[in-house]
Amino acid sequence: MTLKTVSRQLCHGGAVSVMAHDSASLGLEARFMVFQPAAALRGEKVPVLFLLAGLTCTHETFLQKSGVIAYAAEAGMMLIAPDTSPRGAGAQGEEESWDLGTSAGFYLDATQAPWSAHYRMGSYVSEELPGLVAYAFGQSGSSFGIMGHSMGGHGALVHGLRQPDLWRSISALAPIVHPAIVPWGEKAFSAYLGSDRKLWAEWDAVSLIEAGRRHPGEILVDQGTADQFLAQELRPDLLENAAASAGQPMTLRYHDGYDHSYWFIQSVIRDHVAHHARLLGGGS
Repeated sequence: MTLKTVSRQLCHGGAVSVMAHDSASLGLEARFMVFQPAAALRGEKVPVLFLLAGLTCTHETFLQKSGVIAYAAEAGMMLIAPDTSPRGAGAQGEEESWDLGTSAGFYLDATQAPWSAHYRMGSYVSEELPGLVAYAFGQSGSSFGIMGHSMGGHGALVHGLRQPDLWRSISALAPIVHPAIVPWGEKAFSAYLGSDRKLWAEWDAVSLIEAGRRHPGEILVDQGTADQFLAQELRPDLLENAAASAGQPMTLRYHDGYDHSYWFIQSVIRDHVAHHARLLGGGS
C-alpha cells in the first residue's frame, strides 16, 4: 500500500502530517491526520490514540480545534484522526443534507444501496487504518485507544465495546450514545442499514452494553449541560443507566453551561489524554 504525505509541519517537538492512501475498505482515496510525538520520530513505540470527529467535520478538525496535540506531546502519544466519511463516493443523495452522506459516515459499514459500495467507515476504522498505522509508523505491538466527539463519540464507544482487545481505552465527548432511538441515528441507520433494527443494535453503544458487551477499562464521558443537542440527540443518561445495570465501569461528568462546540472540548481534553495515557501506559 502506498502512503503519501500531503503536508507536514513540526508541532510541539513532533510532527503533524496529512496522509493519503488508496483504501481497500472504502474503494476510494482516504486521508487521515497524524501527530507523531518526538519519541515516535526517533522510531520508538508509543501509545496510539484515534480521534473520531463529528458531523460536518473532516480528518483535520479534531487536531486543529481541540488543543489535544500539546497534551499528547507531553504524554508521548501518537494521534490518528481519520475522516468522517468517504469522499467522492458519488452516492445519490450524499450531498443533500449535513447529517447523512458526506461528513456523516457514522463509523459503520453500510449494507444498503447506494451506500454499501463505499460507506464502510466501520471496517476502515477498526481494521484497515490500525493495521496501516502499525506498519507505516512502526507501531506494531503498541497500545491503541479511541476517543470521539458527538457522532465520533458514538463511533468511539461502539468500536471500543466491539473490539476491547484492540482498543484498550475509550472516552467520548458529548456522544450520541443510543442512535437507534434518536433522530440523527434513525435517519442514518435507516439509510445505511435498512429497516432491520437487529442490525442497528450492532452499531449502538447502549444496545451493545445491554446485549452483554463489556470493556475492561473505565469509560470516560464528558457532557455540557447547555449542549443544544443534549435532550433530543445525545441522551448520556441512557448510557449511564445501561453501564450501571451491566457493571460496565464508566464515569459520566456534566459541566454546567458548556455547549456542544470545540470550546467545550478544549476545556476537558487534557483529562481525556490523561485517561488514555493511564490505560495505555503513556506519560502524565
